[in-house]
Amino acid sequence: MKNSLAAERRRKAVMSIVLTIVCIIYVLPVLTVVINSFKYNTYVKTDTFALPLGEMWAGFKNFIKGMTFGNYPFWQSAFYSLIITVFSTALILLFTSMAAWYIARVDSKFCRAVYYLCVFSMVVPFQMVMFTLSKTADKLQLNTPWTIPIIYLGFGAGLAIFMFVGFVKSIPLEIEEAAAIDGCGPLRTFFSVVFPMLKPTLISVGILEIMWVWNDYLLPYLVLDRTKYMTIPIHIQYLKGSYGTVDLGATMALILLSIIPVIIFYLLCQKHIIKGVAAGAVKG
Repeated sequence: MKNSLAAERRRKAVMSIVLTIVCIIYVLPVLTVVINSFKYNTYVKTDTFALPLGEMWAGFKNFIKGMTFGNYPFWQSAFYSLIITVFSTALILLFTSMAAWYIARVDSKFCRAVYYLCVFSMVVPFQMVMFTLSKTADKLQLNTPWTIPIIYLGFGAGLAIFMFVGFVKSIPLEIEEAAAIDGCGPLRTFFSVVFPMLKPTLISVGILEIMWVWNDYLLPYLVLDRTKYMTIPIHIQYLKGSYGTVDLGATMALILLSIIPVIIFYLLCQKHIIKGVAAGAVKG
């Protein structure tokens, strides 16, 4: 008995050490961004991992320079990123939840085919469709912050429908039958009965989609008219001086500003992700 308890303690200690090392590896890039955002550009290149002390300390000069660099204001990039993220997430949550409810309740070959196509879309690399997509977006005039959420709806539908279908199948059908007996039509049944019950999965899918859209670089870069619209990742990429020189201190400062909202949002909502994924995995 004592030997088994000692072996269990050793196993837990080893696991704790391994997970601590993994945690440090994941946190190190973020920590590097933080410490270099307060250094002068010269020291970012020569003393990358040193703390910003003494003559290295640049204070908030990097943040000011990054936000005022060039002719395109940073606040405008932040505004477009916010608009795209909010509208894209809203479209994904609304339309995919409705589609998932229909797929889960209507047992037909068509619904099963749509479901498997959505699941298959999760494994299709974006690089396979990006050139065709950019050309199609230009023809359909989807190259603005107000229309690009339609494209995000298509790319975000796979994961969202997969999670929503799993959760809807765990909802007792008798609840919807009772609503129908009381005179509710399909739309009223969904929005009054089913939609509120989807809250755990709505929150988890919403968090994942917000993090994806906010940090996405390639899709806005290919689709948006960069002379008029820039998101934060594109704005950071264009933070260059003459002859292609890059102020790494200012770049790190803007990267830090862009990841702080996402980190705070994730830390506040991470428990909902776990609940939502677990709820969506009850039935498949």
